[in-house]
Amino acid sequence: MSDFQFQRRLMRAGCAMASMAALGIGLVHAPAFAQAASQASAPQNGEERASTSDIVVTGSRIKASGYTAPTPTTVIDETSIQANAQPNIFTTIAQLPSLQGSSGTTVNTFSTSSGQQGLSSFSLRGVGAIRTLTLIDGQRVVGANVTGVPDVSLFPQLLIQRVDVVNGGASASYGSDAVGGVVNFITDTRFKGLKGNIQGGISKYDDNEQVLVQLAAGTSFLDDRAHLVVSGEYANEDGVGGGDWGIGLAGGRDWFKQTSLIDRGVINDGSPRYVLRDYAQAYNYTKYGLITSGPLQGTAFDQNGNPFQFNYGSNGVPARDGTTNVRGCFPGFCLGGDLSGNVDAGRSLQSSIERINTYARLGFDFADNDELYFTFNFGQVKTQNQPVGGMNKPGLTIQCANPFVPASIKAACATAGITSFGYGTSNAALGNTQVNTDRRQYRAVIGAKGQFDFLGTEWSYDNYYERGTNYTDIDVSNILLTNRFNDAINATTLNGAVVCASAAARANGCQPLNIFGGNPSAAALAYIMPENGPRQRTRQTQDVISINISGSPVELWAGPLSIAFGGEYRHEFYRVKADPYGVGTNFQPSEPDYPFDPTLLPGGNNWYAGNYKSGGGAYGVKEAFFEADLPVLNSDALGRANINGAVRVTDYSTSGTIWAWKVGGTWNLPIEGFRLRGVTSKDVRAPNLSELFAAPVTTTLPNFFDPFRGVNVLAIQNSIGNPNLRPETARNTTAGIAFSGASWLPGLSVSFDYYKIKIKDVISSLGAGDIVNLCFQNVRPETCSAFNLNNQQGPNFINVQAFNLASIDTSGFDIEASYQWRQPLGLPGTLTLRGLATHVSKFVTDSGLIGTIPVDSAGVNTGNTPDWKFLAIQSYENEKFSFMIQERWFSDGVLGHQYVVCQPGTCPASTNNHPTIDQNFMPGAFYMDIGGTYNVTPQVTAYFKVDNLFDRDPAKSPFFVNPALYDVVGRMYRAGVRFRF
Repeated sequence: MSDFQFQRRLMRAGCAMASMAALGIGLVHAPAFAQAASQASAPQNGEERASTSDIVVTGSRIKASGYTAPTPTTVIDETSIQANAQPNIFTTIAQLPSLQGSSGTTVNTFSTSSGQQGLSSFSLRGVGAIRTLTLIDGQRVVGANVTGVPDVSLFPQLLIQRVDVVNGGASASYGSDAVGGVVNFITDTRFKGLKGNIQGGISKYDDNEQVLVQLAAGTSFLDDRAHLVVSGEYANEDGVGGGDWGIGLAGGRDWFKQTSLIDRGVINDGSPRYVLRDYAQAYNYTKYGLITSGPLQGTAFDQNGNPFQFNYGSNGVPARDGTTNVRGCFPGFCLGGDLSGNVDAGRSLQSSIERINTYARLGFDFADNDELYFTFNFGQVKTQNQPVGGMNKPGLTIQCANPFVPASIKAACATAGITSFGYGTSNAALGNTQVNTDRRQYRAVIGAKGQFDFLGTEWSYDNYYERGTNYTDIDVSNILLTNRFNDAINATTLNGAVVCASAAARANGCQPLNIFGGNPSAAALAYIMPENGPRQRTRQTQDVISINISGSPVELWAGPLSIAFGGEYRHEFYRVKADPYGVGTNFQPSEPDYPFDPTLLPGGNNWYAGNYKSGGGAYGVKEAFFEADLPVLNSDALGRANINGAVRVTDYSTSGTIWAWKVGGTWNLPIEGFRLRGVTSKDVRAPNLSELFAAPVTTTLPNFFDPFRGVNVLAIQNSIGNPNLRPETARNTTAGIAFSGASWLPGLSVSFDYYKIKIKDVISSLGAGDIVNLCFQNVRPETCSAFNLNNQQGPNFINVQAFNLASIDTSGFDIEASYQWRQPLGLPGTLTLRGLATHVSKFVTDSGLIGTIPVDSAGVNTGNTPDWKFLAIQSYENEKFSFMIQERWFSDGVLGHQYVVCQPGTCPASTNNHPTIDQNFMPGAFYMDIGGTYNVTPQVTAYFKVDNLFDRDPAKSPFFVNPALYDVVGRMYRAGVRFRF
């Protein structure tokens, strides 16, 4: 035996022994993707098409092909990814009907403080991204947000061979978070050659310009035992920024109607309490200022500060009775009139995003079936969005003596005998807030995988260590400090100069602000909106040690018994630091960019929005699992049947030990091509770092009602994390029938699967009043330890935190079908038809709070779960060209099932749980996309894609728009070139 052969055997034995030894300390992991019928990738530049049997969908560590595992899985192969021609693979996957509530660049664009702007994360079954596990090659990925969810935009994308979407609970196989399911990205670890992609795009409205450049290369050396794969990509999407004031959207889009759900405030006059109306104008502010109460009510100001009579719409007449009421209008709103002060049109419709990704993998085959490998990838994503136009400030009080008040208004004040008036403004003169995020991810994996012989049978192992670090920087610009704004608008004259009335504010640099019109001084702007705005710096780390072993130790009456077992240790950490003006630590002189200012609130929350907090925490997880696949039938008369089961024990450093399990089976019927499958499981989601260790926020409650003594008390509210949270638990059941692979109907695959998920102990946040009342009424005794309203040792306090109170109950079914017809009608090439549909029968959320009832959001089109969601693709391809048509559709829905629809004169009394409304309808939408390719040479392919071909506008919504369902960008054109050598 040569030295080299001896070294290889030694390394091989060492890896196997390390795998076995680690089982004794409970380091176990079992990634498990259910097998699904998948179509082999389309020929690339004249290559042979791989057979279906060549593709193994990783449904568990017990490998097989076809629809042979209990949990249904949807497979998106490389050809489908390329045909969709998106600048981010996230968009392609998020179109699947079972993915409901995923984020992306059009969701969270209206937010300043969430920290999730531009975050691309998946949500299966509508249960949230925190309950969907996203993996690369079956391995975990460090979170890109304090909720723990990763950002798919940071993944290396050109080397992805396919994406497996497991539509069902998989905690017994994967561990925490796999409640709704799993999305697993499979990369090409043995790619050889050079390939690239160059793509550009633009919308019909001449915005959202896009550029994508991708390049990957792979080679082997050392007698084909070493394999090196590298890739890099750059992508930039300009996004769709905010529009003009009023109702003018970016790019001339004309679908926005300022639709509002108006509360009449009357519950028993025979008319609906809520009415849905277009062109609603709030009458407590305007673009450059409006007097909203008193004898001068209705006087507005133009950009130059000149007063004029405001056009309220609805023939509205200001009451001028000391209130803000306008006669002839709805409470708070008039219809039509001067809409120029509306701020919603200023929202970004799509965040801009710039992505840079690099990836490298080096593998070495130290034996014929054994490999050591190392991967490293760095990704950076920068996003920008504008949450809204201006910074609304209704309800202000302005003194008539203010030197910026126009002379004619001062004279009118004197005539009316008043010294002040109510005032509101959109603050258009201050410009628009911008939110910039910068996420950077470093991820390295070292591992070994292969096969070894044990007691005469062959076993497989897959072991790895992963270290991931994510940095997230959030910076908000052009946003005001509320106290400074209040001081700046309260101006007076001192020694002939206009100054801030507050001496303390003047001593700290206050500059007076002219709030009438649109011409503030540069000094005033610098004072109320300092250059250093809200900011947050987050560092998250993830360390994973995972060991997995699988094999078939014994041959039974119906086939081999297959088992898999293993373990995992995981450590999660985060630390976040925010600016002192938001946190409330501005008394510490360690922040030169945020100087001490006694006029600001010492408890923080000084910004108009974007009041981020500091904090940190960590937890560890130890897991062990065992999975078995037992064949019970194998005969021509009865068919083939298997029982599959798994169990996982998990020990969290914060909440202790919990078990997850699954039991399922498949039955290949004696009728060729038909299979029954089903699985039921207990799944878990552990509380994330933010829920456990949220940074404390303190506010004062001056008149809080103590129900125990029946008196109002002064109390301190501490908003904190809850380290005593328990994991959420879910019962997840799927059952269905699948057809594929029949010789009498080749090319056809069809499946139908019912699903039901019931999640208990859902973690939800409570307000101070809810916490106290739940204890007082003995409904939730666990809240009693969160407050003391008769504290003899210090101030009264209420710790506002999350508890395991709520529940989610959802059910429905999936339908998937595909048909592949080779040489249709005698034509060379292949016609492929594929359709996927999801029906949500119910999606009931129970908050667990007193006085509330469960809410069913299935079919609520202001949310994420329409009754029906459908995706269909028809494509034809031959050796020279291809053409694809894609349809995306979801069904009509409602604003909410709690509403009672009625017309004036017929309405019952409106209640909080069942309010009356005049209309309760939100239409669905149908979108068509087309695309095609042309093989310029066997190595070079040109392609095009048009999304939303008919430029379908989103439906009007009382919440501006719902980008989770509706296309808000409009028709998009893309074209590019792919090459492979």
